[in-house]
Amino acid sequence: MTVHPQKTRVLESYLAGSWRPGKGEGKPLLDASTGAPVATIDASGLDLAEALEWGRATGGAALRKMTYHERALMLKTLAQALMDKKEIFYQESFATGATRKDGWIDIEGGIGTMFAYSSKARREMPNTKVFVEGAVEPLSRDNSFSGQHVLTPLRGIAIHINAFNFPCWGMLEKIAPALIAGVPCLVKPASQTAYLTELMVRHILATGILPEGALQLLCGSAGDLVDNVTGQDVVTFTGSAATGQMLRQNKAIVQNSTRFSMEADSLNAAVLGPDVTPEDPEFDLFVKEVAREMTVKAGQKCTAVRRVIVPRKTAEGVAEALKQRLGKAVIGDPRDDAVTMGPLASRGQVDEVHARIGDLRREAEIVLMPSGEVSAEGAFASPVLLHCNDPLKAEAVHAVEAFGPVATLMPYDTVEEAVELTHKGKGSLVASVFTNDPEVAEEAVLGMAPFHGRILIGNRQSAKSSTGHGSPLPMLVHGGPGRAGGGEELGGLRSIKHYMQRTAVQGTPRLLGAVTGRWIAGAPGQEDSRHPFRKSLAELKIGDRLVTKSRTVSLEDIEHFAEFTGDTFYAHMDQAAAERNPFFEGRVAHGYLIVSFAAGLFVDPDEGPVLANYGVDNLRFLTPVNAGDALKVQLTAKEISPRITADYGEVRWDCLVTNQKDEPVAQYDVLTLVAKDWPQQGA
Repeated sequence: MTVHPQKTRVLESYLAGSWRPGKGEGKPLLDASTGAPVATIDASGLDLAEALEWGRATGGAALRKMTYHERALMLKTLAQALMDKKEIFYQESFATGATRKDGWIDIEGGIGTMFAYSSKARREMPNTKVFVEGAVEPLSRDNSFSGQHVLTPLRGIAIHINAFNFPCWGMLEKIAPALIAGVPCLVKPASQTAYLTELMVRHILATGILPEGALQLLCGSAGDLVDNVTGQDVVTFTGSAATGQMLRQNKAIVQNSTRFSMEADSLNAAVLGPDVTPEDPEFDLFVKEVAREMTVKAGQKCTAVRRVIVPRKTAEGVAEALKQRLGKAVIGDPRDDAVTMGPLASRGQVDEVHARIGDLRREAEIVLMPSGEVSAEGAFASPVLLHCNDPLKAEAVHAVEAFGPVATLMPYDTVEEAVELTHKGKGSLVASVFTNDPEVAEEAVLGMAPFHGRILIGNRQSAKSSTGHGSPLPMLVHGGPGRAGGGEELGGLRSIKHYMQRTAVQGTPRLLGAVTGRWIAGAPGQEDSRHPFRKSLAELKIGDRLVTKSRTVSLEDIEHFAEFTGDTFYAHMDQAAAERNPFFEGRVAHGYLIVSFAAGLFVDPDEGPVLANYGVDNLRFLTPVNAGDALKVQLTAKEISPRITADYGEVRWDCLVTNQKDEPVAQYDVLTLVAKDWPQQGA
């Protein structure tokens, strides 16, 4: 087909601060439905080593000046700007073969992932430049030497090499955790649909929200890109296992121990439980889910169902139900609202799928024949359902992936056999089990788990709320072992940590606190005449401390608390029974009485900058409290985290309750919301 330059655009790469075309003629990219030219792509002659170094130096430095909350808010602002432009992306998305529903997954799903990361980071990460992980590890008896794990941004660049099927989501779900971590990104989309990625990147950069160097784009061949990585860089890859393994073995990646994450081929399975009959809701849910996974994005999803594993007794019924549902698919140009399944991404992809179906037919027969082509110009393919009668002895059906609307039905006789069939895929991104039987769920999920990154249990109760077999979620890991690549993406903070270095820091609590921005037990505190609850965030300092007077606990206090709350547990009320308890010498105070008395000792009652108490963390009761014991509290400002979008912040207080022997009775963190300034305007 002749390419008309005036009707196509030349894709450019954004590298080292400017948009740059390749120096070659360019390869034409065609509309998946019409075969019409959309764009040309070329990256020859571009200096990729320069781009990587510029990203590390310029983008990395700019991002590291920001706190986690500032970077998260930046991401939210960017997501809002992209959402305002979504219709522009939808129109371009049609050329990739995506229907409006397919495009929603890619475009709004990707933008939604950015919103989710922004929210999660601001909730679960501090408003600081260092992330403290886990508890302090005391390394000496006298608290003079301690250890703490911290996470800091890598000083390199994240290179994201993406697949053609999700040109927006594939980029956004990867750059979101990297940018929050403080690491700049260079995105290399698959050529076939790179025009949509390029369009979105143009709009991202036009907003001016990201600091210079935070995001670069390479349209065209990767060339020597990966040859120039360092030990501080990260490479993520989504695509074929063969290409992924080649990248994994790249000399620079191996020599520098560069972090490499791979999401590759995955023969995902959907299993129908043996408890399910054609009359059960789970049967219809299963058929609907399999059909949806075969037709959404024309089956071009890394999470799509490829193996349909069903009890032998219901195999025929499942086949008929799937044929009926798949037969309702309306195939055509996705610009037509009546179309429910668009084309594959390219004619080459159609040829690839047909070749793989030929491989599968060596062990399976076609039970749903494809219809004729919708259009000779487009990359259309009809759903194909095959049946393999003896899948335990078969090989190809567990090894060959037709990356399109193709799945193979496989019967089993026992749950153990079904689990074994899922294992034969040698590692998958996701599997689903449709059952309403807890015992089936337990056996199937625990048996399948070592070979899968995610498992969905589908049944009637979750039908309306379930996100489905094929939907990766920002808070859950996306990746799988073995054939699936052995990588992990998403998963909330897990993926953010992938772009940071974990370091164990050892030293005195005072100096560790200077590094982490937290007060650590063993470090000095400072007391003054002002109650720390009278101090706003602007005045409060880490280590500010209150040591209270003592309060004696009486037997009457214990009995009153028991009667008032209804907690008449025997250890509080029955002397003889309490003495038989191996932990107590007699009647003891309630743990929550201790916490309540402690609050009474340290709380300042007057209106002030402390706006609310929103919980306690890590509460432990360490020594029993008997009638006659005197309690005292040491309250120390442990961590201060201002909220970037509010006029208050969180303060974490270390609360240590001791008795008259200075023995620790209870210890926990008190969490409060404190005004940034006090008195506030107009107070």
